[in-house]
Amino acid sequence: MGCLFALLALITPRVVIFLLWFFTHWFRGVFNSALWLVLGFLFLPTTLLWYTAVQHWYGGQWTLWPVVGLVIALAIDVSPARKGRKRG
Repeated sequence: MGCLFALLALITPRVVIFLLWFFTHWFRGVFNSALWLVLGFLFLPTTLLWYTAVQHWYGGQWTLWPVVGLVIALAIDVSPARKGRKRG
């Protein structure tokens, strides 16, 4: 059951990115190259979503709350997965 939750947590931001890319114009004009979109999809999907949200909702202005959100998104993306139960 724990593996299912881990898999769901890993795939959810990527599914959101795919759905936004396929059904909307959310990523149009945000990046100069599709390479950044692919790299963000592979390595930092939550950070990619937050970066594009700041570009759309905050007009690209990196004030306090967008930076706080970026730190949280990075923490989600780069945090190590928890180990299984400790053996005693």
